[in-house]
Amino acid sequence: MNAAELTIAQLRDAYRSGDLTPTDAIRSVAEAIDKKDGDIGGYLEYDLDLALEKAEAADTSLPLGGIPIAIKDLINVEGQNCGCASKILTGKYQSPYDATVITNLRAAGAIPFGRTNMDEFAMGSSNENSGIKPCRNPHDTDRIPGGSSGGSAAVVAANTAIAALGSDTGGSIRQPASHCGIVGLKPTYGRVSRYGLVAFASSLDQIGPMTKTVEDAAILMNALAGPDIRDSTCLNESVPDYTEAIGQDIKGLKIGLPKEYFAKGIDPEVEKKVRAAVDKLKSLGAEPVEISLPNTEHAVATYYIIATAEASANLSRFDGVRYGHRADISDATTDDEAALITHYKKSRAEGFGPEVKRRILLGTYVLSSGYYDAYYLRAQKVRTLIREDFTRAFEKVDLIASPVSPTPAFKVGEKSSDPLAMYLADIYTISTNLAGICGISVPCGTVAADGKDLPVGLQLLGKPLGEFELLKAAHAFEVG
Repeated sequence: MNAAELTIAQLRDAYRSGDLTPTDAIRSVAEAIDKKDGDIGGYLEYDLDLALEKAEAADTSLPLGGIPIAIKDLINVEGQNCGCASKILTGKYQSPYDATVITNLRAAGAIPFGRTNMDEFAMGSSNENSGIKPCRNPHDTDRIPGGSSGGSAAVVAANTAIAALGSDTGGSIRQPASHCGIVGLKPTYGRVSRYGLVAFASSLDQIGPMTKTVEDAAILMNALAGPDIRDSTCLNESVPDYTEAIGQDIKGLKIGLPKEYFAKGIDPEVEKKVRAAVDKLKSLGAEPVEISLPNTEHAVATYYIIATAEASANLSRFDGVRYGHRADISDATTDDEAALITHYKKSRAEGFGPEVKRRILLGTYVLSSGYYDAYYLRAQKVRTLIREDFTRAFEKVDLIASPVSPTPAFKVGEKSSDPLAMYLADIYTISTNLAGICGISVPCGTVAADGKDLPVGLQLLGKPLGEFELLKAAHAFEVG
C-alpha cells in the first residue's frame, strides 16, 4: 500500500485498521517527493525529521490524526520559513507563530509537512512568477500548473502530498485545481480565518483546501472553518459538519448557467466537457436554469484595480528594515534621509520580481491623488454591482455552474510576455472573490493536446456560507 497515493479518508482508515502508521505515511510522501519533485518543483522545502517526530506522537483517533498536509508558502507555520516564494523573504524570515488555520489543523491532529511553490506573493495565474524556481504541471511538465497555488495543486496531483492548503484571491485555488485535475475549494469570505496569511489583497484573500476528492475537502473544511477573534473579518458563525454533505442526493437542485460564462473565447473542447458535466448533474436530478450575470464584462478591470491597490498597501511593509532582504548601500551618501530612501529603493528593487513590481505600481497609481475617484472608488461601486448580480441569481437558483478557465493548462512561457492575456485567464473565477461567495473546482474530464490528456475543471459557485450545498453537489457529480 503506497500511502502517498491515498486520500485523507483512506489514510485515516488505514491508520485505524493498523495497516499503516503516520510514520509510514510521512516516509512514503518523502520518498515520492525525492522521486518526482525534481521534475515538478512543487515544494520549496520540507523538514522530514520534524515531521517524523510529530508522526511518532500523533493521535490517530483525532479527525486528522497523523495526516500530513502541505502548506502554501504564504501561510505562517511556527519555526518554519515563510517566504511567499519571493527573494525579499525566502531564507530571511522564520515565522514566530502559527496561522489560525495551522493551529486548527494541529488541534485536529494534522502534521504540516512541506512548503509549496507559488507565484510570488500570490500574484499570478501560472506559477511562472515564483521568485525561487519553476513549477510544472504533473500531467505535462511543458505546461504550467496554474497559479498562484500552483505548487499545492501540483503536489496533490502528483501524489507527493496527501492534501494541501492554498489561498484564493481571484481563482488561485480553483484555477490550478482545474489545470492539475484535483479538487479545490474557495470558501466564503470570512468563513476561514486569514490570521497568519501573508496578505495580497485583504478584501479578497481566502485560505482553502486542495485535495484528491470532494470528501477530503469536506474533512479539511471541518478543521479550517470557524470564528477567530484575531481576524476581524472572520464570520462569527457556527460550522456545520461538512462531511454530512457527502452522499446526499441533489434532486430538485436548481443550477444556474450564466450565459456570459459560455460566450466567445472559451476553448470548444473545454466547453464540451463542462456542458457534459452539467448534463450529468441533470441526470442526477438537478435542474439547469439559464441565468445572466451582466456585469461579468467589468470583472477583470474591477479586480485588477482593487487587488493591485490593496497589494500596494500590504506590500509597503516589506522595506528591509525589520526583516527580509536588505540591500548593500555602503556606497550611498552619508546624508541620513537620502541613505534611507536609497535603502528602500534598492532593497525592494532587488527583492521583488517583475510581476509584483507591476502590481505595486498599478496599485499605487490608482490610489494616488487625482486618480482615486476615477479608478479605485469607481471599481468599488462596480464591485457592488457584481455582488448584486449574484444576489439576484441566487434568488432563482441554488448553485451556479461554469468553466473554471477558458482553456486547459497552457505551455510554459506562452503568455508570460502578455500580462493582459494572463489576466484574462481568470475571467470565470475573479467575480467569486469580488462578491465574497464560495466556489469549488472538481475534475470533469480531460482534453487532448500534444499527445497528453489535460484536466478540465467544473466550477460550482454557492451562496455566502453555501459550502455545504457546494460539497453535496460536487460529490454527487464526482461519484455519480
